[in-house]
Amino acid sequence: MSRTPLDVELLRRALLRPTGPLARLDVVAESASTHADLVARARTTTAQAPALLVAEHQTAGRGRAGRSWRTPPGAALTASWLLRPDVPGTALGWVPLLAGLAVVRALATTGVEARVKWPNDVLLPHADEIDGFGAFRKVAGVLAEAVPGPAHPTVVLGVGLNVDQEAGELPVPTATSLRLAGTVADRGDLLAAVTTELLGLLGRLEAADGDATGCGLAEECAAASATLGARVRVELAGGAEVLEGTAVGLTDDGALVVATEGDGSVRERVVTAGDVHHLRLAGA
Repeated sequence: MSRTPLDVELLRRALLRPTGPLARLDVVAESASTHADLVARARTTTAQAPALLVAEHQTAGRGRAGRSWRTPPGAALTASWLLRPDVPGTALGWVPLLAGLAVVRALATTGVEARVKWPNDVLLPHADEIDGFGAFRKVAGVLAEAVPGPAHPTVVLGVGLNVDQEAGELPVPTATSLRLAGTVADRGDLLAAVTTELLGLLGRLEAADGDATGCGLAEECAAASATLGARVRVELAGGAEVLEGTAVGLTDDGALVVATEGDGSVRERVVTAGDVHHLRLAGA
């Protein structure tokens, strides 16, 4: 299937300084992983930030827990941002949550109502429920990785957004695309919207010295969440424990609070993204 490539010059005019927010923008025909490419760049002393790397075709994209994925050429947005958020280290847990919110808001410009499954999936409503996703299907994933540096840590943030895939081009039955949801969207417009939203949200977090609760970002993330208020099953990393309960809130550093029941009492457990191997929303 022939698909329209990204308009690189239009993206440069929209996103590069002095009129745009980015210090660097690269669009490549193919990459094994834009995330891995930027992590390698972040380890150099000359890496510019904020920077964006986009691949028309990604062959070994990186997901959580070491999972990999690929996309057909021109069918998805496969992009990674190199960022240096000027916030305390305790606030870095908000970066992937703000990325999910940025994708939700970018999709809203196309008339699509999306939600975020904590900590790193963007979901679209679906008529049928399925265990792990409830009445949703995954349209995008987020991966954030901190790379130590001499001052503020560099964060490489990757987003894979399914735009034009047909059902047979998706890797798993829990996934969907904008096309399958009945929406035709321009990938360049979406990329510009996600970038603008993301950097705007991070700017607000920086202005509040990392206090997402005080500046209203925590409330906005909660409002976009498909997880809060839902019954969840959390498989902790290493397989040591499984929590089942209701997701009831977010902590000041973006961790998830799960209320579990046992012995006639309710106990609240705090779960960080690093603790989670998999989080499931209750199905039918």
